[in-house]
Amino acid sequence: MSHVVRLDRLLTGQGYGTRSEIRGIIREDRVTVNGEVERNGALHVDPAKDRVAFDGELIISAPAPVVMMNKPAGVLTANGDGLHSTVMSLLPDKWRTRKLMPVGRLDMDTTGLLLFTSDGDLAHRLIHPKRHVDKLYRATLDAPIIDADIEAFESGIPLGGYKALPARLTRDPSDKLAALVTVQEGKYHQVKRMFAVRGRTVMALTRLSIGPLRLDAMLRPGACRALTPAEESALREICGADGS
Repeated sequence: MSHVVRLDRLLTGQGYGTRSEIRGIIREDRVTVNGEVERNGALHVDPAKDRVAFDGELIISAPAPVVMMNKPAGVLTANGDGLHSTVMSLLPDKWRTRKLMPVGRLDMDTTGLLLFTSDGDLAHRLIHPKRHVDKLYRATLDAPIIDADIEAFESGIPLGGYKALPARLTRDPSDKLAALVTVQEGKYHQVKRMFAVRGRTVMALTRLSIGPLRLDAMLRPGACRALTPAEESALREICGADGS
């Protein structure tokens, strides 16, 4: 199916610059359409049919990637904030200009795996509890968990007005004050509130995985990378966003 788009938006979407930068690039005669210099950024082109080139290099209108970030503490999951830095400020320009947005939210002091995509359907499927996509967290607590905590999580923790879906809670063998918890929903401060009901305070919280996708151990805090084709395919399959 053909997909007609404005020339300037095509270039912006492909990461060649911001809208104002693209206007300047077009005025400098650096863009051609079907072999002819084009200075009208509002021109509608079809990437599947028209040959659009930038500085002589043919543009391939590939889908924007799904990106993983190792979110650091002290950063908001938001588009902008007057007081705090946000995850969008950590995202490289080549992806921010392609309208990638965070999938769900992590609290400001929560670290770990955060995904970005421009695919709204994929984002919705990953965070919707009806899709049963596991999110695994490692929590450092002020006291060790006990067997009764594990049973309570499995039964569903009441959280003032609603009952959380059953969650899997296990001990972390590497640290007696740490626990691993798997949830399938992402209510406001949910994991912290679930532990609070059981009389525990979460001292640190890190998301380790979403479905089959694990946080890349090589990513330093604040760094990000595009998913490999195999990673993205597995992620789409687990939430039914692969067309199946």
